Amino acid sequence: MKAIVQDRFGPPDVLELADVDRPEPGAGQVLVRVHAAALNPYDWHMLRGDPYAARLTPGVGLIRPKSRVAGLDAAGRIEAVGAGVRGLRPGDEVLGFCPGSFAEYASTTPDLLVPKPAHLTFEQAAAVPVAAVTALRGIRTVGRVRAGQRVLVNGAGGGVGTFAVQLATALGAEVTGVCSPRNTDLVRSLGAAHVIDYTREDFTGTRARYDVILDNVGNHPLTRLRRALTPTGTLVGNAGGSPGRVFGAMGATLKLLAAGAVARQRLRVILPAVPSGPAHEDLSAVTALVESGRLTPVIGRTYPLAEAAEGMRLLEGGHARGKVVLTVG
Repeated sequence: MKAIVQDRFGPPDVLELADVDRPEPGAGQVLVRVHAAALNPYDWHMLRGDPYAARLTPGVGLIRPKSRVAGLDAAGRIEAVGAGVRGLRPGDEVLGFCPGSFAEYASTTPDLLVPKPAHLTFEQAAAVPVAAVTALRGIRTVGRVRAGQRVLVNGAGGGVGTFAVQLATALGAEVTGVCSPRNTDLVRSLGAAHVIDYTREDFTGTRARYDVILDNVGNHPLTRLRRALTPTGTLVGNAGGSPGRVFGAMGATLKLLAAGAVARQRLRVILPAVPSGPAHEDLSAVTALVESGRLTPVIGRTYPLAEAAEGMRLLEGGHARGKVVLTVG
């Protein structure tokens, strides 16, 4: 089968289209015929082995990637099921977490998949798992957003941000989205009551105060972010850092958690959707919202599988609009 592989850590140029063996589903696993796969910041972190400290954790690799085929988000059809699998059969259309999804086939476990909403294309469905689950955890689980609250989403035009604006709006919050000038109309169309162009205004320097801030960018000092909160407000950190750092976002995360231990304000981070935690429950929740029309995936660019490196460059630059998706077949 065709797959995007990497044999060393590095920039997008290390990604290559190659022929590799098709995985076979073991007991309790399913094989997915991948039709589309989405790119996430998680993927470029794994591509570069970044931050360097993360290479000490299981599953990453100290010198070279332990997983030769990258990718996590996928949408496609069940191709085969392993022994003991119930509830899924060949031909079922699904979306979810499929490690090695930058390929024509990927194996995973049933608990990491949910049925694909019938009205979504495979490209739209692939855009859902990591970004929508991360947004759900940031807005509902960690942020505890309630009707009537003032919520600010920093990075509102990106993959997580576009879902977060919709989720907070659906919960009845008054949402302010911070984004680039080219995304202001988009963010407003997703339900934001107020939109801030970050090239013209710094939201941390105004008198406005927010009950919840979801920070997807990490471009403001913690002290300034806290000043933009109400005295008992909640800051939810989801900043991915930048390439080539020893500790990257890990250092900022530890600083935020340390400050949160003594602050009156709630300073929290999101449990990463890579996947972890109640993955199936969260996937089911976001697909139910998609089915109801309260969540709509936003796709900024699509690339064929062979051009995965180009998609990764766009994402790594930090200015992708909505989700970047690979079409596989």
